[in-house]
Amino acid sequence: MDTHFSQYRFVYSQHIRLVHMKYIISYTNPHQRYIDIEFIAGAVTGDEVIIQLPAWRPGRYELGNFAKNVQKWAAFDEKGNMLASRKVSKDSWAVNTKGVSTLHIRYNYYSAELNAGSTYLDPSQIYMNPVNCCVYIPERISEPCEIFLEVPGNYILACGLDSKKVKNGYELKTRDFHEWADSPFIASAALQHNKFVCEGIDFHFWFQGECRPDWSRLNTDFMKFCAHQLRMMKKAPFSSYHFLFQILPQRTYHGVEHVTSTVIALGPGYNLMKGDLYEDLLGVSCHELFHAWNIKTIRPAEMMPYDYTKENYSRLGYVCEGVTTYYGDYLLYRSGVFNQDQYFATFNERLQKHFDNGGRFNMSVAASSFDTWLDGYSPGIPNRKTNIYDEGNLLAFITDMFIRKNTSNNKCLDDVMRHLYEEFALKGKGYTEQDYRGLVEHYANASFDKIFNDHFEGVKDYEPVLAEALDYIGCELVRTNPPRFHEHALGIKVQDAAGSCRVVSVFPGSAADLAGLSLNDDLLSINGIQVRPDSPAVNFTEWCNYFGDQPLTLTVAGGSIVRTAELIPQTGKYFRVVKIQKQKDADDVQKMNYEHWSENKY
Repeated sequence: MDTHFSQYRFVYSQHIRLVHMKYIISYTNPHQRYIDIEFIAGAVTGDEVIIQLPAWRPGRYELGNFAKNVQKWAAFDEKGNMLASRKVSKDSWAVNTKGVSTLHIRYNYYSAELNAGSTYLDPSQIYMNPVNCCVYIPERISEPCEIFLEVPGNYILACGLDSKKVKNGYELKTRDFHEWADSPFIASAALQHNKFVCEGIDFHFWFQGECRPDWSRLNTDFMKFCAHQLRMMKKAPFSSYHFLFQILPQRTYHGVEHVTSTVIALGPGYNLMKGDLYEDLLGVSCHELFHAWNIKTIRPAEMMPYDYTKENYSRLGYVCEGVTTYYGDYLLYRSGVFNQDQYFATFNERLQKHFDNGGRFNMSVAASSFDTWLDGYSPGIPNRKTNIYDEGNLLAFITDMFIRKNTSNNKCLDDVMRHLYEEFALKGKGYTEQDYRGLVEHYANASFDKIFNDHFEGVKDYEPVLAEALDYIGCELVRTNPPRFHEHALGIKVQDAAGSCRVVSVFPGSAADLAGLSLNDDLLSINGIQVRPDSPAVNFTEWCNYFGDQPLTLTVAGGSIVRTAELIPQTGKYFRVVKIQKQKDADDVQKMNYEHWSENKY
């Protein structure tokens, strides 16, 4: 028997042979970051069993390669005899089970990363996303699971699952591995907890990390958008819901959705209840709650059910993430949590990313959704793709306005989402692109083909249809020059990088592009004046502002070559600031449309 795994856990497991699946989770030296996991499967048949660790986690559509965190791994029978096993893929093992009735897998998992989708251990807490680190038997994925979590006696458990406190820890049960994989938890003595009741449902706050939650303010604001979502969708996929916050000392923003909970990482803790960070807390919380419907229960056909062993390709990211991003911001305004200025600021962020991204002319949002599995969470090569969150958000707004305009505000995108929930999710069916387009057309009573083909499946500029959608509610796009001359006149964005002023974006066809500037070039001098290394990006920006419309000679280092580049500024042509504003001459019909949409006065 492998002495790395304690005798206690093995003895404990002798009493659970009749359980379908059992997980025992413990640790001994938390500063080393290794969590010990025992997986027990009863009623074993056959000469060989495949043990699988998930290859990805729902909510992030790329391979996670979690198996790289496994240090020790071994298989045993019910008597503690080691069984022969071999690795058959990067994250699966074959175990010889001839003559075995109960299979025990013991391994450990390195847990040193702390974000909203990770697993983490230190002397103050154990935080786990089971989908990162818990193995399963693929053909028995639907069998019930029992979990025993061994933690210190003063630890509190925050989890969307019901739990029972027992000697040395907690016991939990799930109906299958899918529910276990979707049930993150935090166990700690330092958890801060509060709750409120909305529409008969308990909503829990759990804060781990240094912060001072203002419970009254949180309850007031969360009550508004939670009630709004529950009334909008009419039925909920949860009987209680848990907001699990990991509060970090540094700037952090990340959220991951689950059916009965969300994990949200934010920081720094000293700013949690202030200004932009508090708005971020509200925004990500509203977004992740809406995901309990959209993607956790309303799912593309390709993800019904999830296959954890490989990529689950889908072209529907503009619904899964785009529609959720739209509602995550919009419902804060509609429910009265955000005022108009706060909502417009979030809308403007999406607009700016759209207009600054040349990739919108090269890859559709549907194709970009498919390619999240390739490079969707990294910048990738310049101007290759769109962002399913930002592009999907704007297209959701366009779709909402399309339905409202064609029905005189009698129907809207809300109806589409309710239909997907009631007629697909609750009936265990996934939806297709054709289903989504068909529902939009059904509720609008009009053809959606041109918009869908040109802007969801195609790469045509959708500024005209966006302007038309904004006009319907008495709003318009306005453009101004950014304060950095080099952005709007030269077509480059820069930032500090190891004492250099580095090019981080080049506008296609701009003065900088035509002069041969490339991504990651370092700008050494401007008109013979050195770019100072103490604050190079600011120094370069100030000199560009100083020279203004004059021709510029830049010394550039890139690809191990130093060269000069001649640029002729073109004022106001490239990276411009794009915002929405209300029209000064909006008529009564536009104002009425705005009020129907926003549930706020124009």
